Amino acid sequence: MNGQTMLIAYDGSERADRAIEYAAQLLRPGIVEILTAWEPAARQAARALGRTGLHQSTYALDDAAQEEDPAYEEAMAVCRKGVAVAEKLGLAGRAHLVEVVTTTAEALADAAEELDVDVIVTGTRALTGFKAWWNASTADQLVRTAGRPVLVVPPEPDDPNDANYTDTAE
Repeated sequence: MNGQTMLIAYDGSERADRAIEYAAQLLRPGIVEILTAWEPAARQAARALGRTGLHQSTYALDDAAQEEDPAYEEAMAVCRKGVAVAEKLGLAGRAHLVEVVTTTAEALADAAEELDVDVIVTGTRALTGFKAWWNASTADQLVRTAGRPVLVVPPEPDDPNDANYTDTAE
């Protein structure tokens, strides 16, 4: 895969770090686009308010307000961490932020299209059963809708945060 472009969906989690590690081992791309999806704090608050049944107002962020948004600042820090992780593994990463307007998967797929990447790499929580039914999987949505190859890296087999983990040391 040498010389091709890879987009890594990076949210700062251990699962995202693991996805970068596997991408570095297995794919060895020429260009690595580290992408962090973010949602403005005002939209997060409006969405939470909407769940209560109260009226939501609409708004638009200009560039100056966007850069002062704490959610934007946090996303930028997370993305920079992803670039550092990639560089530590010998990959030359470039940082990108994408604003989530509908779903994270759609934002990632649109960015992959815009950046014209060859493959998308993402971690997953690997939820199953009832939890999977109530929690939309970004990785699953990407596989179904991105229109390009997606490498999905599962969590560590012994990760207590993994939905399939069972503690046998009782």
